[in-house]
Amino acid sequence: MVKQFTRRQLLQCLPASGMTALTASLAQTYPARSIKLIVPFPPGGSTDVVSRLLAQRLGDALKQPVVVENKPGVGSVLGTDFVAKAAPDGYTLVMAANSSIAPGPLMRSSMPYDPIKDFVHIALVGSFPNGFMVRADHPAKTMQEFLALARAKPGSINYASAGIGTSGFLSGELLKQTAQINMVHIPYKGSGPAITDLLGGQLDALFEGLVTATGYAKSGKLRLLAVTSERRVKSFPDAPTLSEVVPGVSGAAWFGISAPAKTPAAIVERLQAEVQAVVQSPDMQTRLTDLGMTPLAYGSVEYLGFINHENRKWSPVIKTSNIRIE
Repeated sequence: MVKQFTRRQLLQCLPASGMTALTASLAQTYPARSIKLIVPFPPGGSTDVVSRLLAQRLGDALKQPVVVENKPGVGSVLGTDFVAKAAPDGYTLVMAANSSIAPGPLMRSSMPYDPIKDFVHIALVGSFPNGFMVRADHPAKTMQEFLALARAKPGSINYASAGIGTSGFLSGELLKQTAQINMVHIPYKGSGPAITDLLGGQLDALFEGLVTATGYAKSGKLRLLAVTSERRVKSFPDAPTLSEVVPGVSGAAWFGISAPAKTPAAIVERLQAEVQAVVQSPDMQTRLTDLGMTPLAYGSVEYLGFINHENRKWSPVIKTSNIRIE
């Protein structure tokens, strides 16, 4: 019987010179088919919205379709793990996020992948603050009034996030610690279901990325009490930052394009250049800014440095809250 070898096994058998030549050849012909961009969250959330916006423009630049595929689960770990174990050929990418790469893994007792070693982090797309929102008919008209209600009824007021480990969850924990209030956290598997329940009256408040929440806030369906950015957001100039009300409370969600480790360097460089060009284009800058996002377009080196910074910033919050996800 003739033994069948996988593409990866064949590559491992090549001498160094042959590997170099093959890598260069792959890069020259890349991409030869459609690229899959895994979004490890349900449709409709902040990451999904920006991923589809980016995928369309990146596909135009690469002259091949970039197809978004949602793989939610385990707080974004499921879809991210799928990419960690995919072939390192540049055809399966992930929209990595804070919950799946940094600081989310610091909260988990075990991880199916190493956030650093199992990926090559190609380009950081941008960051966006979370908004702290209530229903339009909520009695609290300001963040100060909401905090007063929380202090008057400790443990009886809840807030939701898109899941344990997300930036909204961490923002809530930091707010609780700093403002010394007792709110009950209700985790969801994504932004869409949480917003639905907030609108339906099942929730008191929600930490959600402005990318998703902008439409609801501008239409008057939700009331934006504060944002978690260090500065006020241009699209909501009247909304204070949380740090204006509770000094020291700030934070932002982020996402970037990452690929499996051992993806050829030439392909990584091509993807990095194209993602940066798309994010830095005037129309994309305007579109992302209108959504309440800060475009960043960091390359691989800066992206990795950013990941390390996030871990250093949130590690004390996680330890103080004794957060542990089994």
